[in-house]
Amino acid sequence: QVQPVESGGGLVQAGGSLRLSCTTSGRSFSGYGLGWFRQAPGKEREFVAAITWSGGTTLYADSVKGRFTISRDNAKNTVYLQMNSLKPEDTAVYYCAASGGARLRVEEEYDYWGRGTQVTVSS
Repeated sequence: QVQPVESGGGLVQAGGSLRLSCTTSGRSFSGYGLGWFRQAPGKEREFVAAITWSGGTTLYADSVKGRFTISRDNAKNTVYLQMNSLKPEDTAVYYCAASGGARLRVEEEYDYWGRGTQVTVSS
């Protein structure tokens, strides 16, 4: 079974950068699309970014487009989320997930989820 494990969260000032990483403690990510979602306090979980198995297609939420970059290294079985120009509204728990489906913006398409990593952006 695929078991995503996130790392790299922390506290950063507004305008700063963080890079999240996600690997798997179980089976590899081979063949899976990978996505990042986030959930802020009192809000529903929302799509942030996704990447296909080949890495040929990347998707972003409008709120992060131009600031966040998703990438993957299949040899290292790892997906990354580079977050630049962070804003206080980016504060949330960030989740990595793996999908065997095609609709990578859709939460229900994801089969395996990590436990999340906290990102806090101070103003």
